[in-house]
Amino acid sequence: MKSLIQPGQTFPDFELPDQNGKLGKLSSFTRQSEADKRYGFKDGYPLIVIFSRGFFCPRDQQQFRSLVAFQDELKVNFCSLVSVSADDPMTSSAFRAGLGAKWTFFSDIERKVIKELNILDETEGEYAYRSLPYTFILKPNLEIHKVYNGWYFVGRPTIEELRQDLRDVMQEMDYYSYEAFKTDHVKKIRIPQQTWLKDANRLSLPAFDGVVSSFDIRTGNGYIKSNKVAEPVFFNFTAIPGEGYRTLREGALVTFELVETHTGLSATNVNKR
Repeated sequence: MKSLIQPGQTFPDFELPDQNGKLGKLSSFTRQSEADKRYGFKDGYPLIVIFSRGFFCPRDQQQFRSLVAFQDELKVNFCSLVSVSADDPMTSSAFRAGLGAKWTFFSDIERKVIKELNILDETEGEYAYRSLPYTFILKPNLEIHKVYNGWYFVGRPTIEELRQDLRDVMQEMDYYSYEAFKTDHVKKIRIPQQTWLKDANRLSLPAFDGVVSSFDIRTGNGYIKSNKVAEPVFFNFTAIPGEGYRTLREGALVTFELVETHTGLSATNVNKR
C-alpha cells in the first residue's frame, strides 16, 4: 500500500458525483460553518470516509445498516460521513434509499480515487475491480487520523470506535471546550438566554430597519439586508429576544441593533416590525 493512506498523511481532496449525479468536493464536508467564523474559531470538523465494494456486498450492507443508526448522532455532533464505491449514481441512489441512509454516496465509476489510494480489489468474484473496504477518519484539514482495513468484517470500525475517533480529533479543535463559547466576543453573537431574561425589550444601541434575506432553520443562522448597512448582516437565532428556539421567515421586516466585533458586524435584538 502507498504511504498516502497512512495516519499523518494528507488524504486527496477528490471531487466525484454523488447519488444525484452532482459533483461534490471532499473538503466541503469538513469546513467551518458561517457561525464558527463569526465566533472566531479556525477549525472545521472531522469526517468519516468509507470505501465499499458496492450495493451487492452483504458485508457492506451490514456495515451500512449500523451506520444508519449512527447518522443522526453524527448530525447533532456536527460531524459528517461519506461513502465511495464504483457503483453508478442511479444504483447508489437506490441503495441509499433502500437503507434509509442520509449521507452522501459518491460514485467513483472510473476508479480514479480508488486507484490513487491503491485500494483496488482485483480478487472480487462477483463484480470486477471494486474497492477494498477501507474506512478513513479524517481531521478537518484532511489529515488522516485513523485507517481501518475491512477486508475481513472484524476489521471494520464499530460505532463506539468511530465515536472515540471523532472525540479524539475534536478534542484538539479550538471550539471543543466550554470556555471557548464563554468569551465576551462569542456572547455578543451567540447571545445567552439570561440576557433577554434581564430585559426582553432592550434597545440600547441605534436601531436599524431591515428585511430577513435568509434564515436556515437547521443551523439557526440568517442574514438581514438594510439600506443603511452596506452588506448583509449575520445573525444567530439567539439574537431574537424570547425563550426557546426562535425563527424568522425569509422576507420578514425587522428592526435590529448592530454589534461590531473583530470578526465583523452582527445583528442583535432582532424584532419583527
